[in-house]
Amino acid sequence: MGYLNPQLQNITDFKHKLWDHLFVISDFKLDVDSPYPIPNKDTFKSKPQRVPYPNNKIKYKYYGVNMETMIAKIAALEDGARKEQITQNIANFMKMSYLTWNKDTVDDTTILGHLEQLSGAKLKLSETAKLNHTNELLVLSKEKERERERERKINRGGGRNNKNNNNNRRRKK
Repeated sequence: MGYLNPQLQNITDFKHKLWDHLFVISDFKLDVDSPYPIPNKDTFKSKPQRVPYPNNKIKYKYYGVNMETMIAKIAALEDGARKEQITQNIANFMKMSYLTWNKDTVDDTTILGHLEQLSGAKLKLSETAKLNHTNELLVLSKEKERERERERKINRGGGRNNKNNNNNRRRKK
């Protein structure tokens, strides 16, 4: 078994795991002297405890629970320039999240309304504050998507090899 997966030999208790696997494979009927204690059949047959699914309600799923948590913490900060700047950044991030899921233009008043609603009317931007323009955010997300696509092509060996193509063109002439 150790020869099948030699990369596992670096793991601590490797030999102990091999012995445990040997007993599991033999359905715990193997009668040999093991350098490790023989495992219980019940330990391997028991089901793990069920992981409870979180029951919290997310008001706007495209923002997520983490955004709601951040907004609550920012709302608890003292008023000042720092809080105003963080609120501006959060509003821009909310707009980007909204556009990621909805792929449509969004009015700043919608984002500011969501921010006000999620903060319990504790966070408001000044009337002079401007959010990033929708087109800027859409261009940024498209650039990121193109970059991810390039990475995927490189990682799977796709794309064109210009050197080969240039050589092939020369040969045809």
